Amino acid sequence: MMRKMIIGVMGPGDSATEIDIKNAYELGKLIGQEDWILLTGGRNAGVMDAANKGAKEAGGLTIGILPSNHTNNVSNAVDVAILTDLGNARNNINVLSSDVIVACGIGLGTVSEIALALKNRKPVILLSEHLESQELFKNLSPNLTFIAVDTKTTMKHIQKIFNLQKE
Repeated sequence: MMRKMIIGVMGPGDSATEIDIKNAYELGKLIGQEDWILLTGGRNAGVMDAANKGAKEAGGLTIGILPSNHTNNVSNAVDVAILTDLGNARNNINVLSSDVIVACGIGLGTVSEIALALKNRKPVILLSEHLESQELFKNLSPNLTFIAVDTKTTMKHIQKIFNLQKE
C-alpha cells in the first residue's frame, strides 16, 4: 500500500484576504475528499484555519506544524498538532514534510516557504492573483512553479504532479 500524499497549504495568517480564505477552505475540502493529508502552519488564523476547516468538513486528516511550544492558538480543525518552538524556522519543516506546496495568497512567511520548497526541488502551485510573485518564482524555477487561477485548476496541477490524472 502506498503512503498517503501530503499537501502543504501555505498562506497568510492574520493578513489573509477574503479570497485567500475562500480558496483555502475550498482547497482543504477538495484535499480531504481525495483522502490526501493536509499540512498547514496549524494556527487558528487565515489560510491555515480555513484550509483545516475545509479538510475536516470533508473528513480529511489535518496536520498543523506550529511555530510555538504550546497549543494556545491552534486551529480547532487540526487533528495532529506538532509543536516546534522554532518560530519561522518551522517553515522548513512545513516544506520538507509536504509532497507538494500550494501557496494560497502571498505574505512574507509564504514567500519564505515557496523559496524553501523550490530550493528543495518541491513543486509549488501559486494560487494567487499576485502577478509579481508569480513572475518571480516562475522565472526562478520554471519547471517546479505552477500557476492556478482557482481551486479546480490547483487540483488538476496536483493530480498531474502525482500522475493521478483521472481519465
